[in-house]
Parts: sequence; structure tokens; C-alpha cells
Amino acid sequence: MNNLQLPDTTANGRARAAALDPRHRPDAAPASTVEFLSHGRVLIVGEESGGLYAAQQLDDDLVATVCVPGDSRPTTGTVDGLTIVRGGRPQLLGTLGNFHLSFPASDDGSDADAIATLEAARFDLVLDLNGSPLLRREVLPPGYYAPGRDAYALETAIAELPDMRGEFEKPKYFNFDPDICAHGRRGISGCTRCLDVCPTQAIASIGDTVQVDANLCQGYGSCASVCPTGAITYAFPGTSDLLAYLRTVVVQYGESGGAEPVLLFYDSASAGPVADELAESLPENALPVELEEVGSVGMDAWFACLAYGVRRILILGGAETPPSIVAALEHQIDVTARVLEGMGYPGAVVQLLDTSDAKTLAEAVSSDQAIELDQPARFVPPEEKRLLLRTAINHLFGAAPSRKKVESLPKGAPFGHIRVDKSACTMCMGCVAVCPTSALRAGQGLPQLNFVEWSCIQCGVCESACPEDAIESEPRFLYDDEERSAPRRLHEEQPMCCIACGTPFATRSTLDAMMKKLEGHWMFQTKAERRRLEMCDTCRVKDMMRDQGGDGPRSA
Repeated sequence: MNNLQLPDTTANGRARAAALDPRHRPDAAPASTVEFLSHGRVLIVGEESGGLYAAQQLDDDLVATVCVPGDSRPTTGTVDGLTIVRGGRPQLLGTLGNFHLSFPASDDGSDADAIATLEAARFDLVLDLNGSPLLRREVLPPGYYAPGRDAYALETAIAELPDMRGEFEKPKYFNFDPDICAHGRRGISGCTRCLDVCPTQAIASIGDTVQVDANLCQGYGSCASVCPTGAITYAFPGTSDLLAYLRTVVVQYGESGGAEPVLLFYDSASAGPVADELAESLPENALPVELEEVGSVGMDAWFACLAYGVRRILILGGAETPPSIVAALEHQIDVTARVLEGMGYPGAVVQLLDTSDAKTLAEAVSSDQAIELDQPARFVPPEEKRLLLRTAINHLFGAAPSRKKVESLPKGAPFGHIRVDKSACTMCMGCVAVCPTSALRAGQGLPQLNFVEWSCIQCGVCESACPEDAIESEPRFLYDDEERSAPRRLHEEQPMCCIACGTPFATRSTLDAMMKKLEGHWMFQTKAERRRLEMCDTCRVKDMMRDQGGDGPRSA
């Protein structure tokens, strides 16, 4: 809509025109690109007659292989010069220029050599005619067509396939820093937010971190908007560049005489078909900003925009917006609303509109559910996500109409506290060892468990790691920045000292738990052997050596 003729009949409209001047826009060039090379090798999957018919309709520059799934063992042959595979239950992975077919259920009765050759091959394009397609995703990979038994869709795909031969490139939409990824630690699973929301299944778990397939990624950006640490960031443009632009827009709008600014985020899929109609009827205090994808902007950017003086934020979705993106946006909107309500602001100032009706949009722009700040912020948006959230929320809290101490949040929110059952905790410090954000900290040589709430992202690793089930997460937002950022003690015990040398080496609860687990163990049958459990490692070894060598009395 920024490229359309927006009305400017009022002071707000003229201010909007000045604010949305194309000269203010950030450079949209991607930092890097992803390249595809397609030679025109087409895999056709489906019934034999339909697959052969589709192969005959293809352009002469395309080379087809037909795969006919079935319950029989897979065998290969030729029909009119076309390679055909009959039988087996094929599986498919990949994307444009690099699709890989496999037959995991094949056995000794199959044409092993031919199947191995086929599995080693790569296909550039896939035409899936199955009623139940091989790939089931919200968003299919480039180069994969699944018309099924729809004749018109098949005709459209066959006409498009020749254009998918050659060299292609697209932006690399993301940056990833595995060092701050909270997916897991030491084999214990933690945050899965990016995996849960990716509509293209471009993200996979690889142990303690994740891997993003740049070829499968199509830039929906929900992974970046839900990532609690900023390990995944959107790069087309980056959040800090986008916010710098939005800050310029809001400032320019105000300085040009505009009032009551409302931001409207949209993308070409959500607004393309109705852009002209919406642009003509859009209230002139609405500032439409086109994004690559509406799911790429989340609560960190929303809070910053509200701090900059935007009174409402509207997000325009559409029929083409994947359900996982809608769900991710709705959850973040819920968290944002709870945090705002805890400060006395209206919670409904960020709204997802799933309709293209111009009247509904106009009503949303004019809603009295809005934030009005006497002193809007002008801070430079920091690169680090948690710092951006902290800066923006602190500014809003400073001007808050009312102030709660703490506000409960829905499950999955990236803020919160943990509760420790002191009667169960043995101070083993396993939770400290696996905490990916150092929210949990040891007591610098003392048996203390300390916690910094602002660093906690509610990933759940500590809960899973605790052998005593003594930890419970509590999603919430604590408003006092000093209290939120300072270490506080969750649990402590007096140190247990070695009975031989007096060196602190454990806690009483740890020792009691260890002695209980070792009851009946062959190494600790006598009283003298059990007393070794009350010694530090060094004295325990010395005592064992004395006992074995008869060199003097054992420790008392």
C-alpha cells in the first residue's frame, strides 16, 4: 500500500505522505542469497496411466521419471523410453533442484541395484498426482507441485514446469547464532518455539541446537519473531533496521502535523487482492507499512513502536497466511496484551485482522483502545532482542497509568519465574549446568541456587534436568526492572564438610540422597566404608588406600 495513492485530504493525510516518503525506507537488498540450479529432471508420482499421460505433456527440455507407489516390492523398468518405478512406499525430501527419493521399506525382493541408483539420483522438480501427496506441509517447497487429481491444477503445473528450469536465487531470510540457541543442553530438550511455528518445516533439531535449511526457508519469519533469545533473527530487513525506519516514520508524521498514528502491517499475500480498495478507504492517520511477511515482526517490535508513540498496531492477515503464523501472532498478541494490562494500558492495542473488509479495518483504526504517551521514546533500537524488549517496556512502564508488581502470562511466554521445592532439592546444581541463558547460577563456592528472572526464557530445560522434580516454571512478568535483573536466592543449605580434613564438598541433602541410593551396594557394606561417603574425594581415596595397604589407622 505504500506504493499506492493514499488520500491526503486532511492534515493527517498530508503528514502521512511526508512520513511514508520512499526516501525514508531502508535498503531492502538482502545481505546474502540462496541459489538454486534446476536441470529440468522431473519426478512424477501417481497412478501409472496418469503419470505417463503427464510425462507425455511435458516440454521436450524436461526429463521425466514416473514413480507408481504400491504395496508390492519396488522394481524399475521403462515405458516408451521413460524410466518407471512400480511398487514401494516412496518418501521424499528436498526442494527445487535437489529432491531426493527413498524407499525405506524395500527388501531383498526388490530390484536392489536399480533402486539404489534411483535413490542416489536427484530430481529438480516433482509433480505429485497422488490423492494423498508425499509432502504434507502448510507451505510446500519450491519446485514441488501437488495438483492431485485436479485436472485444471495439473494443466497449470505442466505449463509452469518449463519455467522452473535454470538458475534461480532468493534472499537468505535469516541469521542464526547457535551459541545463544536454547533448544537444549547436554542432551536435554528445551525451547522448540521455532520448530513449532515454521510452516515450511525448514528447521530441524540437531541435538542441543537447531539447523535451518536456507533452501527450504521461504521467509515467513515466525521463527525469528518467537525466538526468545534472538538466536534466529530476520534479515530482510533486520529488526533494528526496520525499527529505525518505523521510528523515522512516526517522528516525521508527528513533526509534519499528524496526530494519533496507527501502524498497519501487511504483506503482499494478505493485502494484494484488496489493496486498492483498502487504500482508498483507510483513515488518514493509519500508516501502512509493507513487510516481506507479517509473521516476521513480533512483540519486541510492537513494544518498541508503542514506546515511539504509536497508539495502535494492526496486523492484516489473509487467506494466504499460514495457520501456524496466525497462531504464533495470536499467542504473542495475548502475551503483549497481558503485559500492557499489568501497566494499566488497554490490552487490545495490538490486533490481528483476519478480514479484508474495509469497514472493519477503518473501525479498528479508530478504536478508543489505544495508548497515548506524553513523552514518546526516541531510543536507537538495539540489535539484541532482550535489550530491545527491556528498553521499550521500561519506557512504557515509566509512563504507566497504574503499576502491578507482577502479571501472570500464558504458557509459552518468554518471561517468567521458577519455583523450587526446597524439601526436594538436593542442591546438585544440575539445573545450573544446563541453563542456556545463565538465569540459574551457583553461589560461587557456596551451596546456593540463585536466579535472575530477566534472563529466564521459560525453556523448561531446568525442569527436565532436575532429578528430584523440584523445579516448576511460572510464566509471568515482573515489572520492577531492578528486581527483575538482580540475582535472588531460591535455595541454600549449609555446606557438608569432610569428616577427615574439614573441606566443604557437598550439602547434607545431597549426601543423604547419595547414601540412600547406595544402600546395599557392595562397596559400602561396613560402617567404615559408609563413612567414606562423608569424605571429600581426596580423603576418600586416601582412606581406601590405607585400608587396602594396612598403612596406619583409618580416619576417625
